Amino acid sequence: MKVRRQMKILEIIEHQVIGTQEELAEKLRESGFDVTQATVSRDIKEMRLIKVPNGENSYHYGSPHEPHPANPQERLKRLFRDAVISVDYSENLIVIRTLPGNAMALASVIDGSNWPEIIGTIGGDDTILVIVKPKDAVDTVVFRFESLY
Repeated sequence: MKVRRQMKILEIIEHQVIGTQEELAEKLRESGFDVTQATVSRDIKEMRLIKVPNGENSYHYGSPHEPHPANPQERLKRLFRDAVISVDYSENLIVIRTLPGNAMALASVIDGSNWPEIIGTIGGDDTILVIVKPKDAVDTVVFRFESLY
């Protein structure tokens, strides 16, 4: 029963915007599961569901194993403003210097932005290597990066 209920939870949060445990419990009840808010709370914790921003001061449940498109551009801008020191490039490689301890998080956000020109990133402590393909797209990517901070 627990496995079926948790599968249903994933189905619900994938197709509907659910912001509270009570909303989720109600949807489960509508689907034939006899649950309490405490049961839903334990399932959320066990499944490691996360709250994903979906607008101004509003959140909904999501799975930590799925990419969440909820405003990745804003997060990218914020990290660039807060952490980037410089952007430079050579051939198809872009090097971004950040404040210490920020490069890996920013590299992850860049990867999650799914820019088609970016093959991938490597993030250290304060430096990110961004690999771009094709080479003639580097100027465009650098311009987009520089417009973020």
